[in-house]
Amino acid sequence: MARQLRAEQTRTTIITAAADLFDRHGYESTSLSDIVAHAHVTKGALYFHFAAKEDLAHAIMELQSSASRRIAGEIDDRGYASLEALIRLTFALTRLSVEGPIARAGLRLATGGVPVRPPLPHPFVELTDLISRRLGGALKESDIHQDVDIDAVAHSLVCFFVGTRVVGRTREPAGRLPRRMAEMWHVLIRGLVPVPRRPRYLSLAARLEREIMPAV
Repeated sequence: MARQLRAEQTRTTIITAAADLFDRHGYESTSLSDIVAHAHVTKGALYFHFAAKEDLAHAIMELQSSASRRIAGEIDDRGYASLEALIRLTFALTRLSVEGPIARAGLRLATGGVPVRPPLPHPFVELTDLISRRLGGALKESDIHQDVDIDAVAHSLVCFFVGTRVVGRTREPAGRLPRRMAEMWHVLIRGLVPVPRRPRYLSLAARLEREIMPAV
């Protein structure tokens, strides 16, 4: 049992080190030797867990996908209105990017052309699905305008959400992301939500930003 625990700890250390380097330098510019040095492990330990750099990238994307689905499920279990659940989901994913390298590296891998192996969905396809389902619920709950094109809004929101993080990565510290998410929602809420319901969701976005900021 102790041996198995050490092996899992080593695997986690390697993944975290790889994620940090992929985030900071990119997939192509990071070698396995760089990861070995950054993780303070032997090459043998790395090859025991991962046969190639692509396997490490896939493991990071799997962790990101698992975290997204887990968070979405936890939010759904709390019974929020669909639009509130969507806003909370985007801030929860933002928190992951602020707190550790896995989510940041997953984004860089997804935007860097690293192949995604089936049955794992592409991160942007998965995100679009998560967003579309909650927008559909918000439409039924009359929290967004009835003439909204769900597919178009979901696509645009994914582009807005991902683009905000990509631009921020090169221009601002990760700790600025909660502010950018709040700005994103202040724009979207004014375009999507009927006037009488806007104050609730504008207040929610501001509150969620404040909840993340003290931790960064």
